[in-house]
Amino acid sequence: MSSIRGFAKDCRALMAASSKAAVAPKPSSAAKPKRPKSPTKKKAPPSSSELRKPPRATGILKVSPVSPALRQFLGAPEASRTDAVKKIWEYIKLRNLQNPADKREIYCDDKLKTIFEGKDKVGFLEIGKLLSGHFVKAN
Repeated sequence: MSSIRGFAKDCRALMAASSKAAVAPKPSSAAKPKRPKSPTKKKAPPSSSELRKPPRATGILKVSPVSPALRQFLGAPEASRTDAVKKIWEYIKLRNLQNPADKREIYCDDKLKTIFEGKDKVGFLEIGKLLSGHFVKAN
């Protein structure tokens, strides 16, 4: 029976040692010395793609001459399609010309009628179609 008690004592000692190892504190990062960052980092020379000129605007971003009616509305002889649509939407929002029940519908005042072929109401998807005739195609 004494051998069993001795075994139990050995087991308790082993168990205590293993639980202390599992809970042992991790070394803190403060103990490690930190390397100072170098104050001057040298930049790599610009690559060939950074030295290239920016690409030319094409498509709806390309600035092109506009019709006299749109020129009078925008106050500029040339505009891109995106700029023209932005300015028209600013005008619509500023004057509250959207139908409150259906925001997709726009009521045209006299100034918008000159651009939108004299229509009283225009759907917001029609704006792009109606503006396409006002941009002069330059070859």
